[in-house]
Amino acid sequence: MAYLTTQAGQPVLILKEGTGRRRGRDAQRNNIMAARIIAEVLRTTLGPRGMDKMLVDSLGDITITNDGAAILDEIDVEHPAAKMMVEVAKTQDDMVGDGTTTAVILAGELLREAEELLNQNIHPTVIVGGYRKAVQKAVEALDKVGTTVDPKDRATLKKVAMTSMGSKAVGAARDQLAEIAIDAVKQIAEQRGEKRIADIDNVQIIKKEGKSLFDTQLVRGIIVDKEVVHASMPKRVENTKIALLDCPLEVEKTEFNAEIRIRDPTQMKAFLDKETRMLKDMVEKIKASGAKVLFCQKGIDDMAQHFLAKEGIITARRVKESDMEKLARATGGRVIANLDDLKSEDLGKAGLVEERKVGEDKMIFVEKCKDPRSVAILIRAGLERMVDEAERAMNDALSVVSDVIEYNKIVAGGGAIEAEIAKILRSYATKVGGREQLAVEAFADSIEIVPKTLAENAGLESIDILVGLRAAHEKAKGHLMGVDVFTGKIVDMYKNGVVEPLRVKEQAMKSAAEVASMILRIDDVIAATKPKEGKAPGMPEEEY
Repeated sequence: MAYLTTQAGQPVLILKEGTGRRRGRDAQRNNIMAARIIAEVLRTTLGPRGMDKMLVDSLGDITITNDGAAILDEIDVEHPAAKMMVEVAKTQDDMVGDGTTTAVILAGELLREAEELLNQNIHPTVIVGGYRKAVQKAVEALDKVGTTVDPKDRATLKKVAMTSMGSKAVGAARDQLAEIAIDAVKQIAEQRGEKRIADIDNVQIIKKEGKSLFDTQLVRGIIVDKEVVHASMPKRVENTKIALLDCPLEVEKTEFNAEIRIRDPTQMKAFLDKETRMLKDMVEKIKASGAKVLFCQKGIDDMAQHFLAKEGIITARRVKESDMEKLARATGGRVIANLDDLKSEDLGKAGLVEERKVGEDKMIFVEKCKDPRSVAILIRAGLERMVDEAERAMNDALSVVSDVIEYNKIVAGGGAIEAEIAKILRSYATKVGGREQLAVEAFADSIEIVPKTLAENAGLESIDILVGLRAAHEKAKGHLMGVDVFTGKIVDMYKNGVVEPLRVKEQAMKSAAEVASMILRIDDVIAATKPKEGKAPGMPEEEY
């Protein structure tokens, strides 16, 4: 209804004609249903036995994955509440890089439990208050139950990386990819004050079809996706110095139109010679600095390329800004914006610079850098879909290893930590009392969706698994007991090597509770009409 009625029965228009409005329980039910549908889409992808989704976009491109963030990124979602669930997955991915599916299905389950409480006439504010208390208690419990690890403990880091790739279709190559991820993150990690930071943006991932997953390699340096600009330049040089330029090696054109009148052919020659001399001087400055390799962010004139080739300087032009920054971190050089400022101390160093053919493309490998602060991973696989899935697996592995290095606490996977938190919350709920107690208990029931879904996706009987888990968690060291989806037994997850970063679980719970609370507090949805295609907003219908 877009209008109110006065006492005299006269309608008073408030909203524009055609505006849609849903109120009260109808609006809540609609929003909860939309959010739960998104959660249901992802539910079957959870765990090592989870299924994949095939996504076909409007252009016919295919993506096959079970990565929650990738699936929701590809789906074109229309409903506003469903869009909020997509944002949860993006936030989880941006913050910790893993656990996107867990966050979304937990949010969906929190809303399902909340709907039952709403049917019992419990006010949304009470439910939101209970959820907030439950999250605080759950985060405290996580911190107590979590195990502190030494970031130098390679075996534990490998278990964390292997667990994150457990559901990805990379098969036997998991072991090798995990080793590469650990080496890469350890290389880029740096101490800032008391904190240890491992920014995975400093890991360059290049993917090329061809060969197999086992040919994926870590390059202690950077791969520049460009070829050497001149055919007669050398293709390989060892123990070399590298110049990084952010200025063109061209004679700049003036901003305004200039006219030069030449009456004599010699004047013409002098004019052209001057331009050549300017370009030669530029190359002389690079040579004088001692550089044998040049990476330029801007263009390089054909004549300048000729002079560089004569001097035997390997050169690449129009290199991406992000690659220039990574080159600076890897080689220890500086990106120079003015050629006159180029000095020998600004040059980077590398043990090997070589142009290689990878697949159908030529690339320049800058390798064997001394203690590089930026590294590259070259991912190979036979299929384009496989290369993409390997990249997603590698991103997850890099993220979880960096999470453990930055915040060195881990928890048991396989639904073990969720079952433990559910147990702690049930005993805490009685202390809360009142109607909020019901919301805390609902949170405890919701968090058990993780072991329940893991069991369902493995073809196990979820009720038997939940009963077995609850019984196991009443015993000593019960917080380590989770479901082994391959045998269907309740086992010690630490011994099984299934461990996850504490940060991933903490962020998943916080994000899920936040989105559930936000959706529950909405009691009115007012949607403006969309303009018809081809009709300008405000244009009368008859004119259109």
